[in-house]
Amino acid sequence: MPGKGKGSGKESGQITRHINHYRFPIDADDRPHVTDFGLARRIAPRPGLTRSGAIVGTPSYMAPEQAAGRGGELTEVVDVYSLGTGIRRNGVPGLPSEAERKGDMMSWRLIPLLLLASGSIALARADDPGVIATMDAIRFGPPKGKGEAELVEGKLGKAVRFRWDPGARSAFFTSNLQGNPDWDRAAGFSFWVKGDGPTGFGGLQFIYDDDYAVRYDLAFPVQGTEWTKVTVAWGDLIPVHPGPRALPLGGPGGNPPAKLSGLWFGKWWYWGDYPALAFAVDDIRLEPRVDRDKAEHKPDGPPLGQVLAKHRAGQPVTVVTMGDSLTDKRHWSNREVGWVDLLRDRLKAIGGSEVTVVNPAIGGTQLRQNLVLIPRWLDQTPEPDLVTVFFGGNDWDAGIRGEEFRRACDDAVDRIRRATGGKADVLILTANPSAVRWSETGELAEACRAAAGDRSAGLADTEAAFHAAGKLDRAPLFVDDRVHLIRFPE
Repeated sequence: MPGKGKGSGKESGQITRHINHYRFPIDADDRPHVTDFGLARRIAPRPGLTRSGAIVGTPSYMAPEQAAGRGGELTEVVDVYSLGTGIRRNGVPGLPSEAERKGDMMSWRLIPLLLLASGSIALARADDPGVIATMDAIRFGPPKGKGEAELVEGKLGKAVRFRWDPGARSAFFTSNLQGNPDWDRAAGFSFWVKGDGPTGFGGLQFIYDDDYAVRYDLAFPVQGTEWTKVTVAWGDLIPVHPGPRALPLGGPGGNPPAKLSGLWFGKWWYWGDYPALAFAVDDIRLEPRVDRDKAEHKPDGPPLGQVLAKHRAGQPVTVVTMGDSLTDKRHWSNREVGWVDLLRDRLKAIGGSEVTVVNPAIGGTQLRQNLVLIPRWLDQTPEPDLVTVFFGGNDWDAGIRGEEFRRACDDAVDRIRRATGGKADVLILTANPSAVRWSETGELAEACRAAAGDRSAGLADTEAAFHAAGKLDRAPLFVDDRVHLIRFPE
């Protein structure tokens, strides 16, 4: 019996408030299953979960007291009412007649008018399958001692304003929003964001399948004090942690968006930038279509043909150097001079053109983490001529190995080219050996070579160069930590 299928919910003191004929499908053995407890609440409600007076559920299945917004009076009887309506829909072949549908529509059109007249109507869109979160109530837990959330006027109804204190790293406002099959049918999602004035970037993260080792990150712009719509394709989210489940989101062979579980707003430590920040978010919803650049933007000629042509013509060249502590100028071993300085000086010497280096590298980070941060340097340098990609050591420590690193490098080239509209050439530097891991990370270097071939990108084989230079004695190639690079005398 369908009533028996709800036993576990009833016995635990819960009502679903959202039963309809879609939510108890009948299997091949004629057994019903309740499939969605997304609006469930305890019969003895806890404060703060749903606004008092909010109407949640599917109107055509609501008991009268539920439709009237009398949340404090609801018992399991409202589910019995909805269950009976659903049984009728499941038990009668086909959809209701046109007369039934018109009768339902006429009856339910009167309810908002009556409630409005009594002053008890509340904005609620929870029965809209396209809504992920209306943001009409605060359902995000704050990072303790690092920020606060409050309700403010939104683009549509209310919105949630998130505020982080200065220096708040790894600080997230967390929720347990759950995906559903509608998410698989969508191309992505969107939300409205409004800043407090200063331009900056916010971050969000989805947890996958309640597995905190599988997370998808995104950086988005927060500009000005006007509401701006941010639209995100599932594939734009980046799986930041290595592992067998770190697959692209959506699409053939990817992880299904329906299994996304928690949605968080904040910044992880790897951002390397933690100013005071505040922004409001409203109306997070699924998008049936997201326009996304699907072109490969592979060069027509040599992998570095565009930047070399400009350099030879004496035109100014801009280089963005993505990397970890081997590239980060803030690392002690690079403060006086680093390889990016030598590259700039050498290019100037042999070509005579002005060379500008934009160095967003962050010590201790991995390749995929830096893919999340592409929008930050792109905001200041939208059309670089060359982007270099130099990672490996931290990726290896995090557990990534050859084939997965190859996919990450392929993805890096694709994302850089899409972000710059194909105007930037891409140069991959192979994962570099250290004195303590001279050959151990060789599979990462091989992955870099393969990715450069896959995507027609430039290649600097630093592993081969270091093995040749250190064939007899590798120690002089490194500073005292035996990992970071030393400058050879001219």
